[in-house]
Amino acid sequence: MNQELLLGLYVYVLVLTIFLGFEVISRVPTLLHTPLMSGTNAIHGIVLLGGILVAGTADNPLTLLLGFLGCLFGAGNLFGGIVVTDRMLEMFKKKEPATHQAGERLTAKTPEKEVVGQR
Repeated sequence: MNQELLLGLYVYVLVLTIFLGFEVISRVPTLLHTPLMSGTNAIHGIVLLGGILVAGTADNPLTLLLGFLGCLFGAGNLFGGIVVTDRMLEMFKKKEPATHQAGERLTAKTPEKEVVGQR
């Protein structure tokens, strides 16, 4: 394949992916947001890996800059997505009731048992 055809194919796939992603994301119900967010974290890991590969094989400053930006944005999206997913999953955990007031020491509440020979 010649270089122009390959570059055109890359641009075509990128534009198609943008439109397809917009259509898919706009139709996702709110209930499925957390699993979708977890899935996109894996995609951002791939973006981060791609940025590392581009920056590692850079032969001019522009390619190095693009690789660095890919790493920066990929890492930001990856870790931000993990934080958001963790926060959302935190909403579904049971909350333990507060058993102490401010200033009190926390002590283990054990049921009183009758010990033989002691009262």
